[in-house]
Amino acid sequence: MIDLPALDAAWLVAPLGVLVIAMLKGAFGGGFALLGIPLLGLVMDPLQAGALLAPLFLVMDLFAFRYWKPSTWSREELRVVLPTVPLGIGVGALLIAVLPKNWVATVMALVTLCFAAKWFAGRGTVVARPHSAPRGLAAGFVSGITTMLAHSGGPPIAMYLLPLQLPKAVYAGTTAVFFFVANIFKVGPWLFVAEPTAQTWWLTAFCGLFCPLGVWLGWVLHSRLDEKRLYLWCYILLVATGLKLLWDGLMG
Repeated sequence: MIDLPALDAAWLVAPLGVLVIAMLKGAFGGGFALLGIPLLGLVMDPLQAGALLAPLFLVMDLFAFRYWKPSTWSREELRVVLPTVPLGIGVGALLIAVLPKNWVATVMALVTLCFAAKWFAGRGTVVARPHSAPRGLAAGFVSGITTMLAHSGGPPIAMYLLPLQLPKAVYAGTTAVFFFVANIFKVGPWLFVAEPTAQTWWLTAFCGLFCPLGVWLGWVLHSRLDEKRLYLWCYILLVATGLKLLWDGLMG
């Protein structure tokens, strides 16, 4: 149970965190939810924060599809990244029980930071890579694991999709579909691992009111950024995500 002081603070801070996450989904299609989660961790038990967010991710996804319509989906890439997501989520659920999450966070952080550093070292250029079924299947599997462990599925899928140099709307639409499917599969395990309290359900319902606003604000941001600036922000967010994962991993 959440005590009353924490609950009071959560009613002020949790909607802000949800708004930030929804904005990132509206702007980039998903994958950077980890950046808003630390706000919730200030006022809630981390497991309860995860239980609060799991159903809200689906709410955000549904609103995001108002902007990321089927014309923005790369079906070719979705066919290779989606099949291994359920397996990755299943492995992630098992790892929660047997493996310290900080180990996974540390490894994922180092890989993410090296990937982003290579892009910045090349002064914003990236070696284009063609569609690859093996790499896509691997990215979907790893993303399934990390999204289950720490709501951090963005870096693995971004590392596969960004070098494809998709149009900005196609990148966002494809990631939106990817994380909608991933969130469907992970909501059950998360609610089982951290069964929400009655207070958490009420707070979840309240935070849900901020989802459409956040997604809309993110879409407005997306529409105002050209492709070069959008991808620059994608890499900046990858660095921020990697640093947050590294901090979590080193601090345990």
